[in-house]
Amino acid sequence: MEYSLVCHSLYALWSSPVKKKLILLSIMFLIWVYMLYSCVGYCSTMPSLVVDSYRGKETGSAVGKRTESSSRTDLVSRLLAKPQPWEDIESDYEEPSIRTAASRDLLNNELETDRADEWDEMRGEQQRAPEPSAMSSFSNGSGSKKLPQAIIIGVKKGGTRALLEFLRVHPDIRAVGAEPHFFDRNYENGLEWYRELMPKTLEGQITMEKTPSYFVTREAPARISAMSRDTKLIVVVRDPVTRAISDYTQTLSKKPDIPSFESLTFKNRTTGLIDTSWSAIQIGIYAKHLDNWLQYFPMEQILFVSGERLISDPAGELGRVQDFLGLKRIITDKHFYFNQTKGFPCLKKAEGSSKPHCLGKTKGRTHPNIDPEVVQRLRDFYRPFNMKFYQMTGHNFGWD
Repeated sequence: MEYSLVCHSLYALWSSPVKKKLILLSIMFLIWVYMLYSCVGYCSTMPSLVVDSYRGKETGSAVGKRTESSSRTDLVSRLLAKPQPWEDIESDYEEPSIRTAASRDLLNNELETDRADEWDEMRGEQQRAPEPSAMSSFSNGSGSKKLPQAIIIGVKKGGTRALLEFLRVHPDIRAVGAEPHFFDRNYENGLEWYRELMPKTLEGQITMEKTPSYFVTREAPARISAMSRDTKLIVVVRDPVTRAISDYTQTLSKKPDIPSFESLTFKNRTTGLIDTSWSAIQIGIYAKHLDNWLQYFPMEQILFVSGERLISDPAGELGRVQDFLGLKRIITDKHFYFNQTKGFPCLKKAEGSSKPHCLGKTKGRTHPNIDPEVVQRLRDFYRPFNMKFYQMTGHNFGWD
């Protein structure tokens, strides 16, 4: 009896034309919702599938994939380029044609130290990187990889890592974490190889990278100009004497048996002649390196950030950088707090994280005590170059 009533009711619903259409529309709607849900789930994994497929074609085997992974590791572990010699300007100091044995050994140590520090920085990046969700993976698949519109080109131990980390807080800036070293050590790999290292960006976002050794690489200006004459360049500069000591301190932390700072500073301690072949001294002669860049880029395309002000007033310096890049001033005082232990500002919230973030243990090392007479001799040496640099940039950095 109950079965008969049910059948009768279903027959009555199906026999009505209006009700019949409503039932069909409901079924079609449910099918459409199911297909949309399935499509979103599939698309969220498609970017990685496409990349894996492309890599499979390129390599042809699992061995090829391992080779590609190894080449990426090699990128991070490559050594910084040796600074190139220059033509002397406004100096009464002779530049040697070759390095002393001690200087050559120290340079090798410095390159190994740079590589170790970069690995430390990358480990820090990985430790604070958030776990991607399914929907965030789907979102990250959008956008495209572009060659950088802005590059932090220098200088080593000036504050480039801090600047990059601060800038990555801005939603309109996407930057590579590790240093690509394309324009000094990997140029033969080509622009497409370089482009593939970049993060995906949306319309209106700026792609950036930083490699401090570019500033002292003679070929870098011409190579970047060949990529794009509109590239905006950022140089973080610091008192060259302090910078040299910081450079030495970094090497000393990894190689405690290297010669003393004093012995490496002079070609001849008796005559007081500075050894400009030592990269720690050479990098700080900013005017000579800048002269090379001005042959390819106008001054208005280069922004000079004070390493000292990046510590004392990070929001102020970041404001200048955001203006230079044509971006809204989003990074302000509210993003920073001063870490008394490290002695420099840290981010209240890092990119992709809700937790405070300070630079790693490789930053903020305590400098060794240097003979005051040597420090003064270095200040006298750098003074004419600093004055020239002030004239070229139109800004007095107050190092004298």
